[in-house]
Amino acid sequence: MGKRLKIPLAILLILFAVLFYGCEAIPAVSYKLGSSGEAVREIQQRLKDWGYYNGVVDGKYGEATRAAVIWFQKKHGITADGIVGAQTAEKLGVAAPTGGSPSSSGNSNDVYLLARLVYGEARGEPYKGMVAVAAVVLNRVESSKFPGSIAKVIYQSGAFSVVNDGQINLAPNQQSLDAARDAMNGWDPSGGALFYYAPSKTSNQWIRSREVICTIANHVFCK
Repeated sequence: MGKRLKIPLAILLILFAVLFYGCEAIPAVSYKLGSSGEAVREIQQRLKDWGYYNGVVDGKYGEATRAAVIWFQKKHGITADGIVGAQTAEKLGVAAPTGGSPSSSGNSNDVYLLARLVYGEARGEPYKGMVAVAAVVLNRVESSKFPGSIAKVIYQSGAFSVVNDGQINLAPNQQSLDAARDAMNGWDPSGGALFYYAPSKTSNQWIRSREVICTIANHVFCK
């Protein structure tokens, strides 16, 4: 009679873990703040059709889309985290997100340059104010009255004081990077402003004559 093979308990446990967990499906990727693409566009359209979303169907998962998803989730008894995972996707009737990573909107060079502008112009301001400054740049890009790229708007002669005094070359902090990304993903606390100024730092009557949209901390945002 041959010898019985003895397998140490630790090895048995490892084999069990590999067999049990290794057979599980790869977790689904979620669509969330910062995602972009056709899947996000479809999510926005469904939410818009059902009255949860009244923003632009642009394929960019910004704050407005997140708020709409949260509203939808609350209505359907789903954990209201603002993230479209498998369960929320099923309720929406869209394809569940699987495999790979959802793409982020915007070019990384643009994000970094915009973050440098935010850091130079608005560090020390509340986060909402930092996002609003970034949004002004993006609003100018979209306007026919200004150049058509982030770099050209930022470096337009006389547009931003931090370009003239060299602060544009400072390395941005994480908060500035986050603010730039949030603005590029659709959050615009400025309300569509094309200009902003700090009343305590400017005596320019032209900028002070612009129609005010809102004030966030030390900056006035205007048309």
